[in-house]
Amino acid sequence: MLFNSLEFLLFLPTVFVLYWFVFKNQLRAQNILLLVASYVFYGWWDWRFLSLIIASTFLDYFVALALQKNDSSLKRKYLLGLSLLGNLGMLGFFKYYNFFVESWVEAWANLGITMEVSTLKIILPVGISFYTFQTLSYTIDVYRKEMQPTKNFIDFAAFVTFFPQLVAGPIERASHLLPQFYKKRIFNYDQAVSGIHLILWGLFKKVVIADSCAIYVNEIFGNYDKLDSLTLLLGSVYFAFQIYGDFSGYSDMAIGFARLFGFNLMLNFNYPYFSRDIAEFWRRWHISLSTWFRDYIYIPLGGSQVGLWFQVRNTFIIFLVSGFWHGANWTFLVWGFLNALYFLPLLLRGKNRKHIGALQLGWNFISVKTFFSILSTFLLTCLAWIFFRAASVKEAFAYIERMITSPKIKITYLSIDRYSIELLLLVFGFVTVEWYNRNRQEPISGKYAIIKIVLVLLAIMVLGSYSNPQDFI
Repeated sequence: MLFNSLEFLLFLPTVFVLYWFVFKNQLRAQNILLLVASYVFYGWWDWRFLSLIIASTFLDYFVALALQKNDSSLKRKYLLGLSLLGNLGMLGFFKYYNFFVESWVEAWANLGITMEVSTLKIILPVGISFYTFQTLSYTIDVYRKEMQPTKNFIDFAAFVTFFPQLVAGPIERASHLLPQFYKKRIFNYDQAVSGIHLILWGLFKKVVIADSCAIYVNEIFGNYDKLDSLTLLLGSVYFAFQIYGDFSGYSDMAIGFARLFGFNLMLNFNYPYFSRDIAEFWRRWHISLSTWFRDYIYIPLGGSQVGLWFQVRNTFIIFLVSGFWHGANWTFLVWGFLNALYFLPLLLRGKNRKHIGALQLGWNFISVKTFFSILSTFLLTCLAWIFFRAASVKEAFAYIERMITSPKIKITYLSIDRYSIELLLLVFGFVTVEWYNRNRQEPISGKYAIIKIVLVLLAIMVLGSYSNPQDFI
C-alpha cells in the first residue's frame, strides 16, 4: 500500500478514528490496533511476505529474552549470531541470491568457461532492508546491555512493523521508538498539525518534484546514446532531485503520519544538497542509515580511534556496504566506492568534521567560497548518482563519456510529455523554498501557514504527475 494511493486514503482515517475515538486511553488496545493495521498495510502488497516479518519478529523477541537470562559471554555471542544469521540470511537470500549466482557465472564466462547454473524467480519483499536493520538494532543493543528487552510481544511486534516507516524508513533505533509504545499517548493538536504540514510537504516532493523529474530521467537515461552533453547533465541533475524528492518525501510523510498517532520519528533528511563537502552530505542524507552504519559497523571496527590507514579501511567498508545495501547490482558498489573516494581527501587532511555548524551566507568572499563548495559537492553527487540510476556499470560509463564528448547547447528532451522550461523553473523554485527554510524541518509551518498550505495543495493538484504515476524508489 503506497502513501499516495486511494487505498491508503481510506486506510489512514479508518485507523485514526479507531485509534483516537474507539480505543482512546486504552494503550494495549491501541498497540494491538497499530500491529493489525501494520500487517494489513504490509500484506496489502503480498500477504505471503508477512511470514518473513513475523519470523524476524519472533526470532529477535526470543533472542533478546534469552540474552537477558544468559551471562555467559560465549552463549551471548551464539545468540547474537543466531539473530544476525536469521535476519541477514533472509535479507541475503531474497535480495542477493541471484546477484551472486549471476556474478559467479559471468566471472567464469570471462575465463572462457560456460557454466549452467539456474537462478530463481525471487521477488524482493518490500521494505526488508529497512525492517531487518530496525529489528537488528534491538538485539544488538540488548546484547551490548544498552537496553532491557521487553516482555510484551505486542509492543515489540508493533515496533518492528509500525506502518508509517515500515517500507522505507526512517530506520528507527529500538532505544528511541520502542519505549514510545510503553507510554500512554494523548492526542496533541499541535503535534498533529505539524504532522499534517510534513505530510503535505512530503506529498508535494513526491508527486510534483520527484514524479515530474522522473518523466525526463526515464527518457534521458533510456536514450542517452543519442543525446547531447547538456541534456545528459540535466538528466543527472533531474535524477538527483527525483531521488531526493522521492526518498525525503516518503520520510517526511512517515514522520508526519507517526505524529498523527502520537509518535516522534527521527529526522532522516536535513537539506543534503546544501552540503559544503561530501562528509556533510552524508551527515544530512538518509541520516537513519548513516548513523546505523556508524554505530553498528564503523565504531565496532575501531572507527576513528585507530590509525589513519585503518580509518581509510573502515571508511571504504562502510561506503561499500552502504552501496550494496541499496541494491544487488555492481552499479551500487561503484556508487559506494565513488563516495568513499570523495570522502578520502577530507579524511586524510582531517577535515571530515569541518562543516558541523549551521549554514550561513552573506555578501562577502567567504560566502562566495561557500557557494562554490555547495555547487561542487552537488555536482560530484550528481556524477555518483549516474551509477546509482544506470542499469549497468558499462552504461554509466557510456553515459558519462557521451556527456563529456557531445558538447552541444541544444536541450533535446525538454518538450516531452509535460513541460520543458517549466520543469527547470519548478526545480529552481523548490530549491529556493528549501534554501529559505534550511534551518526548519517544516517549510510550510509558521507564519502564513494557511497560505502556504493552500499553495502546496494547489501545486499538488495542478502540477502533480498523475498520468504516469511513479512508485517510490
